[in-house]
Amino acid sequence: MAMQFLSDNAAAVHPRIWEAMRAADAPQSPYDNDALSLQLDAAFGALFGRDCAVLWVATGTAANCLALAAMVPPHGGVICHREAHIETDECGAPGFYTHGAKLILAEGEGAKLTLASIDAAIGAIRKDVHQVQPHAISVTQASEYGRAYHPAEMEKIAAQAVQHGLGLHVDGARFANAVAFLGCTPWEACQGASALSFGCVKNGGMSAEALVFFDTQLADLARLRRKRAGHLQSKGRFLAAQLLAMLEGDLWLVNARAANAAAQELGQAAPDRLMHPVEANELFLTMTAPERDALRAQGFSFYDWGDNAARLVTAWNTDPAHAAALAEAIAAL
Repeated sequence: MAMQFLSDNAAAVHPRIWEAMRAADAPQSPYDNDALSLQLDAAFGALFGRDCAVLWVATGTAANCLALAAMVPPHGGVICHREAHIETDECGAPGFYTHGAKLILAEGEGAKLTLASIDAAIGAIRKDVHQVQPHAISVTQASEYGRAYHPAEMEKIAAQAVQHGLGLHVDGARFANAVAFLGCTPWEACQGASALSFGCVKNGGMSAEALVFFDTQLADLARLRRKRAGHLQSKGRFLAAQLLAMLEGDLWLVNARAANAAAQELGQAAPDRLMHPVEANELFLTMTAPERDALRAQGFSFYDWGDNAARLVTAWNTDPAHAAALAEAIAAL
């Protein structure tokens, strides 16, 4: 059996998530009127230390795009990094959910937006009816290259969004990993956001993501769009159960710390190969095709990243013995 470093999406579901879903398997009100779904606002409000409105959905793509659709009209635009997940890996879903809004691409090292790159994207747009006007900024925490936005960076981007009258969306597919790395409060890692896609599936969940609205008025529109998009599940209690179990006892952070620790071990074995600092649970290493073949021959699975690199992803349940073996194999290349 291959030693798995393909993706945290491939990881097992945490036992406590299964237990919570089993406990939820009882007659209850349908859709989001069950007792568990009704607890989400208060549970996430306590986590972030502020009022919020929380909707469950089944996928990160739905969470991202329903959030953007609540902020951006069909004639508007979203500023995001050129390598953002909403640009490269969601098959046009942002345009589908927003009924035509455009992604306005910006640059930044490590797939992180900067104040300068956001200003450059905004500055290139004429303020007239002939060009798409931005209505929101979307950042990924941690980024597609596993880089974390520090609280000071988030604070400045949030201020920039306010300055330009834009909403701020945070794609938090690996939000837990970013918070675990930063050692800050959850709010500091997404401060100023209008909406956050709070990842659960990559962190030991099965089939639930939380769409957290800090601008709670946006949630009313998102609920209608969720239904229209086919994401209002009749047995929503099973999604709510996963999210509540993830928050209980800070399981979301415990899982993320385990994944991050495994990634750090791998990074320390190959410091000269690292394409980006290891700040979450993804590593990008320079590696030739023969070197990748040599690792696969030893039983390790991972994705190629172009012609001369590899992407390794650790998870909450990465076997320490597998991580140690891979670290040793990489060091020996």
